[in-house]
Amino acid sequence: MAADSEASKKLVFTGGSGVIGRHVIAKLLEHGHQILNVDVTPLDNPKVHTLKADVTDGAQVFNSLSCHFAVSQPFMEPVQTPDAVIHFAGIPQPMLIPDNECFRINTMGSYNVIEAACKLGIKKVILASSITTYGITYAEGEVAYPHFPLTEESPTKPMDVYATSKVCMERIADSFALRFPGVDIYALRISAVLTPSEYSSKMVEWLDHPEKSRSHAWSYTDARDLGNMIQSCLGTDGLGFQIFNAVNDEIIVEVGEDGSEGYLKKVCPETRIVGKMGLRDAPISNRKMREMLGFEEEFGWRQIIIREWKIGSE
Repeated sequence: MAADSEASKKLVFTGGSGVIGRHVIAKLLEHGHQILNVDVTPLDNPKVHTLKADVTDGAQVFNSLSCHFAVSQPFMEPVQTPDAVIHFAGIPQPMLIPDNECFRINTMGSYNVIEAACKLGIKKVILASSITTYGITYAEGEVAYPHFPLTEESPTKPMDVYATSKVCMERIADSFALRFPGVDIYALRISAVLTPSEYSSKMVEWLDHPEKSRSHAWSYTDARDLGNMIQSCLGTDGLGFQIFNAVNDEIIVEVGEDGSEGYLKKVCPETRIVGKMGLRDAPISNRKMREMLGFEEEFGWRQIIIREWKIGSE
């Protein structure tokens, strides 16, 4: 059941001070939402107050989801239950800290946020999961994809602790959604994220050297469109627990007349193609997100690259 996607909501955002989070928050602010950032470091945005908290501490999380959104002298309004929690806090990839700490921080942080939200009566939780759960990105050695396109029903068999922590998060979310009917928990499997400043470097590198984007299946997630994806989640109620591939529409390869299917058959001959793909469809399908949430891409790489090149030539 779709809700008014433009209605202003009170949102708690964990981990909003990171590179990705700040772009997502900026996009959500454009939609008129009021946001409390929960992070260990402040967010450089005068419109958003940061509450310093460690999400691996359950008491701190409970307090963070049940407090005022800004400092005021005195507090003029009583504490209101947030409309939604958006959970991005955690370790963003392996090999930043020891594996056991990565697993502890990511799983305990996710558990604490989901549990507190459900027990406080918050009706929507949006989780930052990852396409690394499909088991290719951080695999030991080169591993074949199970099939194309990858959908939310594709097998998740990761070797690395980061992706495993995300699989655990999804399973925790599913169990709490069963226990608390009426709570929607949507897990977004995010691909390699591009911020606006990275198109002239990282995207161009991927286009020039397609082998470098094999690990994320020649797909990407624009940081601003990630905000739009979350906005689509906020505007769609009543789905319970769901997983969505949070990727942009197109493959990041110039595929020519053979299209995405022809390219994938050439570079991954061992991998079956089990569903019909459009000419430039990304190998990780976002069809479910488009159909169930009504997501529409705003920042496709092709239009952005053409616009940047046009600006550069003037």
